[in-house]
Order: sequence, then structure tokens, then C-alpha cells
Amino acid sequence: MRYLPLTDADRSAMLTVIGAPSIEALFVDVPAEAQLTQKIEGLPDHASELAVERHMGKLARQNMVAGDVPFFLGAGAYRHHVPASVDHLIQRGEFLTAYTPYQPEIAQGTLQVLFEFQTQVARLFGCDVANASMYDGSTACWEAIGMARRITKRGKAILSSGLHPHYVSVAKTMAKFTGDQLVYNAPELVPEMDDQTLLAGIDKDTSCVVVQYPDILGRISDLSGLAERAHEVGALLVAVVTEPVALGAIAPPGDMGADIVVGEGQSIGVGLQFGGPYLGLFACKQKYVRQMPGRLCGETVDAEGKRGFVLTLSTREQHIRREKATSNICTNSGLCALAFSIHMTLLGEKGLNDLAALNHGRAVQAAEALEQVPGVRLLNGSFFNEFTLVLEKDAREVARTLADRGILGGVSLGRLFPDAGDLSGGLVVAVTETTTEEDIDALCAALKEILA
Repeated sequence: MRYLPLTDADRSAMLTVIGAPSIEALFVDVPAEAQLTQKIEGLPDHASELAVERHMGKLARQNMVAGDVPFFLGAGAYRHHVPASVDHLIQRGEFLTAYTPYQPEIAQGTLQVLFEFQTQVARLFGCDVANASMYDGSTACWEAIGMARRITKRGKAILSSGLHPHYVSVAKTMAKFTGDQLVYNAPELVPEMDDQTLLAGIDKDTSCVVVQYPDILGRISDLSGLAERAHEVGALLVAVVTEPVALGAIAPPGDMGADIVVGEGQSIGVGLQFGGPYLGLFACKQKYVRQMPGRLCGETVDAEGKRGFVLTLSTREQHIRREKATSNICTNSGLCALAFSIHMTLLGEKGLNDLAALNHGRAVQAAEALEQVPGVRLLNGSFFNEFTLVLEKDAREVARTLADRGILGGVSLGRLFPDAGDLSGGLVVAVTETTTEEDIDALCAALKEILA
């Protein structure tokens, strides 16, 4: 395809049709501080392809590679070992696409994989049905809130203080356009989740209660009481899982009464990848399936009676009955869903349980060692592979100093909650099967020096 740039007359005609006075007017919703007003420092106006590659490579080498240093970052994105077979299989030509196939007669393999993926997610979350994936965990969380509004005909969602602040931010952005009322407060540095506060806030106007499991501080709570109270007033319980490996060790939210379970699937089969693309997981009770956003692959038989797979319940989608679509989700993270499904298949149920046990064991080992460092207090009463340390110094400064020493020591709560000064000492530390004893020793030794 040739590149045919628009002329000034073309641009003027297009602006006239849409009623915009200028191109700049198209960006009025973008905050001024987020808009570029000058050239990007370090990039020339033009250069050869070879020169650009060398320059970008030089910039990339300034990054600290996760696998090269002790790595304790988490807070919604986790470093796990992904078998080489996952990458090999997703790059096969018949699978290498990010999209759900529309032509079932030529895409039975991909559709079958997505059908199996849905089964895996539904079983993992303890739900009846799951869709064929969404963009990421944060958008899946918002879609769950929107789904609860459609089901209950109410517009008030109560968000747990332990919900990831990035998920909260996405929900607040979307709620501006739907009118949903979101009730939310930043967390406190206490050992237990805010269950009692949530229970007290549930009323007849509540569409749903949204709780993360484990939460942003790594805390774990029994969701049964929340589910029971929500159901008493006709509201739904939405559970958010950002670390699906945890469900190899703790009870699935669906088994505790959650009506909708969403999450981030990155931990299984998908690398960190500088923050994306990731994989949104979405599951719910069978009775709510027609309100579930995203795509659903179903099993059927063809004209000869042979087993086959197709997209089903398409009236939920944007391409049919558009005005009645449940969301504007236009595709699924198909390649990431395939990676998730392959990795989950390789693990199997026992493998997932063993992986979860390994993660928890390493995390306990790290927590016990770090708790012995002067100036460090372990916040959590319970955790899976992620916990919060309370430091006597500002955790954001400590994290930067650790990074300068070649240790990615955790995510500071000051970074996640910049406006909550009372959280400044919190450091969220994640430990996975990739963490070694040497990594733990290095973090402990560095913290002893920094906090002295």
C-alpha cells in the first residue's frame, strides 16, 4: 500500500464534516501536561534507519533487565518462568494473531483453543462461564462494574481500599461517561482488609462491591461474608485477581459467592513485556452470561454432525445490534490468551498447585528474613507471594537507592498512592519461583545499610 499524505484541503474538509475548528480541538480531553509541546530530547529531526536503530539500542541499554538483577517487583505484574514451548507454539503461523476469528470454517483450531481457555479460566475462578479474554485486568474490572449496573439497574459501586489504584483510575475515567457513583478510599497500613467498612457501606442503591483478592497490599480475606451481605440487598460481589497463580493455593472467589470474577492473566504464559500487551480474564455465574461483555466461543456440530466451535451470543458484541452492545470491547487478547492456555495446559492442576506452593514458600522465606532487618516491619497477617513492609524511611527513596545498587526491591506505596502521605513507608514486595536465596540475601543486606 502506498503512503499518500493528506493535503491541507483534505484536512480542512474532514474537520468541516465533523464540526471541529482545528486538529488541536480533537485533543481537548488530553490534559495539557500530557501533550508534547516541544521536540523529544535526544531524537534528531531525521536520520538513517541504521542510525535510528543504534540510537534506540543505546537508549534501551539504559534499562535494568528484570532477569539480570534481584527482582521483587509485583503490584499487578509478576515475573514468572515461562517455558520456551509457549513462545514456540504461539509463533506458529496458524496461531499468530491477536484477534478472535470470525470465519469458523477456517479457524477451528483457534476457536477450540479459546473454548479450552474459557474452561480453564472458569475452573480457575470457580465460576460457571468465562469469555474469550479481554484487554487487561483493569478494563475487565470496569466492565464488571458496568455489567453489575445493567443487571441490578443501580449505579453505585463500592470499591475496596485494597483494589489496585490503576484499576480504580480506569473505573473513575469510565464512570465519567456512565454516571456511575464510585465509593473509594485509599488503604491504611493495617494487617487486615477493609471488610467491615465495605459491609457497612452496602445498601439498596449498591450495584456491586469490588474487592481484590489478594489485595494490593498482599492481604487475603474470606469473601463469603461480603457476598452474603451484598446478595441480601440485591447487589453483586465482584472479585479481582491480579495474580492468578495464587488460586493454586487459595480458594477461588466463585466458591465464596462472587458473582463476577475478573483479573489479569499475565502471570501465566505472558512475560512482563514493559507493561503490555496483557490479558484480561472475565468469568461469571451462568445466569448472567447474556450480560457478559467480550466474546464467547461455543461448542456445536456441523452439517455432518461433527464437533465444531463458533462465536456465540454475538448480540453482546459491537458488530451486531450495536446500540444494545454490552461494551465497546472490539476484540480479545487472542495471542496472550493462547499463551495462557498453553502454559496452563503444561502445568495442569497439580503443576499449578506445586507452582503456587513454591511461590508461597519462597515468599515466607523472604518475609521472615526481611522482618529481621532493623527498621523493617512486616504488615501482613496473611499473604500468598506478595506482602507489604513498613519501613522507617520513605519507601520511595529506599526503592530508588536499591535500584541504584542493582536491586529492584519492590513497589513503594508512595508511587502507587502519591497523595496519601501516611502510606509513604510502605513497600510492596513480590517473590516468585524466579527469586533465589541469593536475591533475598542481597535485598536484606542492602536494606540493612540503607536503613541504618
